[in-house]
Amino acid sequence: MSKPSFDDIYMELAVNLAKKSHCVKMQVGAVITKDTRIVSLGYNGPPAGTHNCDEEFPGVGCPRDSKGGCSLALHAEQNAILYASKNKVTLEGATLYVTLSPCLACAKVIFSSGIKKVLFVDSYASYKKILSDEGVEFLRKFNVEVFQYKKQIE
Repeated sequence: MSKPSFDDIYMELAVNLAKKSHCVKMQVGAVITKDTRIVSLGYNGPPAGTHNCDEEFPGVGCPRDSKGGCSLALHAEQNAILYASKNKVTLEGATLYVTLSPCLACAKVIFSSGIKKVLFVDSYASYKKILSDEGVEFLRKFNVEVFQYKKQIE
């Protein structure tokens, strides 16, 4: 029997973390590792201590902001990076596993945090029906390794 790779283990964890999200529109999970150890986790949703969108706004989700995005939610990668920062964990050289490729705003935060490698499952551009994965392009432009995870996850 073959052993799963760390990439397989961490991406499966990100997929399972996404199930914790209270977002009614899209559930996203993120895992940050360093030297094969998990240093932070996150999933999308409103800041801790506010409310849960599926309970406060059942079926429709939180109100939209002026650009059509969630007015209250943090993205999974933002939550994972903020949690690491809150706990004084450096992310220099870390790897991010996320179920949806980063949007441009998250890509800027990822780059600024020192993360050097990103693996994602699904395309943000496809989900949002936009022309390109701007976040992926931004990260690659500034020498962050970015790969789409191609294995099937249950």
